Amino acid sequence: MKTAQAPARSAAAPPLKEGPRPAGRPTAPRRPLSRRLTDQARAYAFLLGGLICFALFSWYPAIRAVIIAFQKYIPGSSPEWVGTANFTHVFHDPEFAAAWRNTFYFTLLALLIGFLVPFVTALVLNEMRHMKSFFRVVVYLPVMIPPVVSALLWKWFYDPGAGLFNEALRFLHLPTSNWTNGTSTALVSIVLVSTWANMGGTVLIYLAALQGIPGELYEAAELDGASILQRVRHVTIPQTRFIMLMLMLLQIIATMQVFTEPFVITGGGPQDSTVTVLYLIYKYAFQYNNFGGACALSVMLLVMLGLFSAAYLRLTRTDD
Repeated sequence: MKTAQAPARSAAAPPLKEGPRPAGRPTAPRRPLSRRLTDQARAYAFLLGGLICFALFSWYPAIRAVIIAFQKYIPGSSPEWVGTANFTHVFHDPEFAAAWRNTFYFTLLALLIGFLVPFVTALVLNEMRHMKSFFRVVVYLPVMIPPVVSALLWKWFYDPGAGLFNEALRFLHLPTSNWTNGTSTALVSIVLVSTWANMGGTVLIYLAALQGIPGELYEAAELDGASILQRVRHVTIPQTRFIMLMLMLLQIIATMQVFTEPFVITGGGPQDSTVTVLYLIYKYAFQYNNFGGACALSVMLLVMLGLFSAAYLRLTRTDD
């Protein structure tokens, strides 16, 4: 049985035509080298001002402070290399331990008071329906006041004689307080000043984070019967966790460098109960005329904050 074979193609049949090939992606014309160099030069020219400011007012002073920390430096005379003598002298200073103890205590109080109050304030402002913009301005207003002016204002509030707070207590027939004149209340009083003066920016950041939370999450929590505290715990805090962790780190770094309030309000007293590390640096430099000791103490603070920041970011790092 013969199988059917396909008819052979005629020699006169025209060849099959291929379809049109898809056009490739058009390549952008390469700019001349002179044009690219001009664009790069223009970009660096815009950055030059910022780079110069950082170099003159941040990088150079920091490097210079590290060098002076190992020198006996007296203005008007040539510096003398003394190795780690400045660190040894500062470490054995009786005020050294008190300054670090006061600084850590101040930071702890600032976290307990100054970290919780802005968050609660932001929650309240976020739930308001009327006059929200007005209260935002009221909360942010202390940030726009110069820090020294704020400290002087609160110094009058705390005056044990005719201060506003004691006058209010007398009007209410309550016992008055020594406020910044008492060793047990001076540091707490300074924490209140610092919290009032600096919480405005933190509140606005929290407000921005709260307004970015999807409303469906709160609606689902309400349908499940969650109370206000449960919604805050299971929705608000997890959604703002990253912001809270970053603001906590920034607040710790800032409170460890507190200076204006102890300098203006209490002058480090009473009995060195408000002497902080930065205030002790000021005393070494401008009262004791010991710039080497001041720089040595600055380097200690820099290293401590750097190590703490690295450990904090390591421990709080997440995949998201």
